[in-house]
Amino acid sequence: MHPLTQYVRSIPDFPKPGIIFRDIVPLIENPVALKLAIETLKEAVEPWGPFDKIAAPEARGFIFAAPLAIQLNAGLAPMRKPGKLPFKTVSIDYSLEYGVNSIEMHEDTIKSGDRVLLLDDLLATGGTINACRKLIERQGGIVKGAAFIIELVDLKGRDTLGDLPVFAPVQFEGE
Repeated sequence: MHPLTQYVRSIPDFPKPGIIFRDIVPLIENPVALKLAIETLKEAVEPWGPFDKIAAPEARGFIFAAPLAIQLNAGLAPMRKPGKLPFKTVSIDYSLEYGVNSIEMHEDTIKSGDRVLLLDDLLATGGTINACRKLIERQGGIVKGAAFIIELVDLKGRDTLGDLPVFAPVQFEGE
């Protein structure tokens, strides 16, 4: 078990009965744990680089992506829900277990040939991160890997990413 695991709070029956929500707030509230999270991510993904951009979906992905981007001398590519970005955007729709969602970014965020790391707080089914990947690749970006703080192993999101390198230090399964 990774030391960061102790900072993830499990909340049963949220947002609905039968779901165990993995809460990162205790991790980000603790400066030692937050620093450890960024250092752990940096150490794991640095061999996949260099990176031009760290792409992260809102909102929890931003928490880890911004300091990691500084550490890796890369820019931050925010991936947002529709209607949140003020400039011209490109978007993609993707399926969720309960419907359809969309994610978008500014049309000039990713340049052709940009080397991109995908980063989010949690990997579950892989729907959101795969949508981010497709949108980046459609813009000519080269996705070099995907990193997360938490992986819900039983949901097999890692399998949907094919041969892309994936890192997640905190793993939960069988719950």
